[in-house]
Amino acid sequence: MASTTETGHAKNVANFDDLISFVTGYGTAFNPSKASIKLTALQTLSTSAKNAINAVNAALPAYSNAVAAREAAFEPLNKLITRVNNALKATDTTEQVDESAKTLVRKIQGTRATAKKTDEEKAAEKAAGKETKEISSSQMSYDSRLDNFDKLIKLLTSVTLYAPNEADLKVTALTTLYNDLKAKNTAVVNATTPLSNARISRNDILYKANTGLVDIALDTKTYIKSLYGATSPQYKQVSKLEFKAVKA
Repeated sequence: MASTTETGHAKNVANFDDLISFVTGYGTAFNPSKASIKLTALQTLSTSAKNAINAVNAALPAYSNAVAAREAAFEPLNKLITRVNNALKATDTTEQVDESAKTLVRKIQGTRATAKKTDEEKAAEKAAGKETKEISSSQMSYDSRLDNFDKLIKLLTSVTLYAPNEADLKVTALTTLYNDLKAKNTAVVNATTPLSNARISRNDILYKANTGLVDIALDTKTYIKSLYGATSPQYKQVSKLEFKAVKA
């Protein structure tokens, strides 16, 4: 299903084609001095706008598929990391190693180092003249999770006592998983660039000040209003056609 935003872009172009159809029907009477609202210019702009929207639509599947694949791959990570941490704690590792692992696990899973204070606790501290300090939750971007996962794997590699019998908890398996997650994250990054560029181009064609489709459409409606009058049936034809700038 197309998003409301994407539908908004398409609606602007569809209304622009309706506007062109009405303009075509006016024949030689439609003769503006402004080059950008002449019929041939409107037709060229319509083609450019359609091509720009098609370019975005063409880039979307690769991006959407890459995002879906990444989300599916990362979804089991938190439970797996909990098992890894428990396997490590079940050995005779030092407290320092356990704490280092715990910190990395927390960052991968996005849990807070300390519980978030309630409004009542904050108010009590403020009343006592104390500054409320809280440790923010860890960064949960995919890049950050990958970085901390890599650090955890390197930590486990350095701990000779970490030698689980479970295949998916072994360092080799975790390294393979890390490489797969990294590849899927890179695929999203690579798919983002063409989609972003296509959207930039589309937004310029549709919404750039003075030369974009929306401003050109509004100028065309104004000319029709000037040509036939505000109460004319010709202006009533086009006055209901809406053209709105869509953010995104």
